[in-house]
Amino acid sequence: MLPVIALIGRPNVGKSTLFNKLTRSRDALVGDQPGVTRDRLYGRARIGEKPFLVVDTGGLEAETSDFSQLVRQQVDQVVEEADTVFFVVDALQGMVLQDKEIAMDLRRSNRNVVLLVNKAEGKVPDLVASEFAELGMGAPFLVSAKRGDGIVKLLGEALKDFEEGVVEADDSVPRVAIVGRPNVGKSTLTNRLAGAHRMIVSDIPGTTRDSVAIPVKLEGETYEIIDTAGVRKKSKVEKGIELFSVVKTLQAIEKSNVVLLVLNASSEVSFQDAAIAGMICDLGRSMVVVVNKWDGLKTKQKNKITRSLQSRLSFLCDFESIYLSALHGSNCHQVLPAVKRAYDSAMIEIATSSLNRTLQEAVDLAPPPAHNRRPVRLKFTHQAGRNPPVIVVHGNLVKTLPASYLKYLSRFFSRKYRLTGTPLRMVPRSGQNPFREKTRTKKFSAGRSGRSRKL
Repeated sequence: MLPVIALIGRPNVGKSTLFNKLTRSRDALVGDQPGVTRDRLYGRARIGEKPFLVVDTGGLEAETSDFSQLVRQQVDQVVEEADTVFFVVDALQGMVLQDKEIAMDLRRSNRNVVLLVNKAEGKVPDLVASEFAELGMGAPFLVSAKRGDGIVKLLGEALKDFEEGVVEADDSVPRVAIVGRPNVGKSTLTNRLAGAHRMIVSDIPGTTRDSVAIPVKLEGETYEIIDTAGVRKKSKVEKGIELFSVVKTLQAIEKSNVVLLVLNASSEVSFQDAAIAGMICDLGRSMVVVVNKWDGLKTKQKNKITRSLQSRLSFLCDFESIYLSALHGSNCHQVLPAVKRAYDSAMIEIATSSLNRTLQEAVDLAPPPAHNRRPVRLKFTHQAGRNPPVIVVHGNLVKTLPASYLKYLSRFFSRKYRLTGTPLRMVPRSGQNPFREKTRTKKFSAGRSGRSRKL
């Protein structure tokens, strides 16, 4: 098992900046306003030959609002999971009452706690150490998460008791992104699939801000579920944190293998839902449509939602749709098997001989249209990529094929190989005949030499 290091502290002390520095990524949202991070965020890091996991958490606040209590529950769970806790304080603000309360809670946890004073660039170490000595956490480590000062020494001390050469987790696990409009039940579905309360759930839209990855096992297979922030209309997206949250959602879709598009059964499929589906299709990701909050609806409402789903998303390839209730758990057991089928479709490998036979069947059923009265001949095809599957079609004048015929070929191949929710891409490629080119060159040279002799 990889050692786990948790970052704990007040809001806006630099935990997310430190997380990005340790993982050498930009996975955690960073902002000047307090409370940007709410859910816990996992990331892999390494120092030398020692890999480890880093967990970013929400800031612990003194107030007792609903969100503060939910964030505290998340932090308490992380402390129980962690091998080492980095208690992050702010050198610029100095020690405050909230730091003392957090220190008391950490001492009760009986965990290995390391006091980390961030934003300490240019500070006198002895003065900073004396200021935070009252916390009773031993000698602090002075670091600058923004500049990277003192981090190597910190990690060397924190990981000295762990073995080197620990085997890291396999990067080939299927990644599943859960996307949709705000407040459709994405975090509730994530918690249901994970079998634990991993994400903060609230009726307030926009509760989730980061894209949080969670490992889930099903019948011995591991999946990485990525909960994302809700995507609103572009005109309604506010600048700042919400804008970066949408960017994180787009990045999560691009990194995933399968996308769960969550819709709200209490309303018809909106144009925004169709826009998100089109965005997923353009990025080439397999998709499973999940209609949440299905319980309690009357038959008339269910039929209306089903018709709306078929009409608004008719532009998509054949996809599976699951009608469930993430809150009550009905039909949630169907999600991961559908994800497995979509993942297998995205990662399929097809023999070239089979592809050529399928191409011949498609051409016999509907020949390609001619171009300027010249016939377009499709000669052979082969697979050139996965996730999504890419099929290259060779022949003469194939680049003149209209988009409608390429779409026909894509649908024909998808149904032939029973691909579910996967946008198969057809790439036309015209090839020049080298022997024909040599013949043209010889004729041209002979013609010029003949004219020269006549002169």
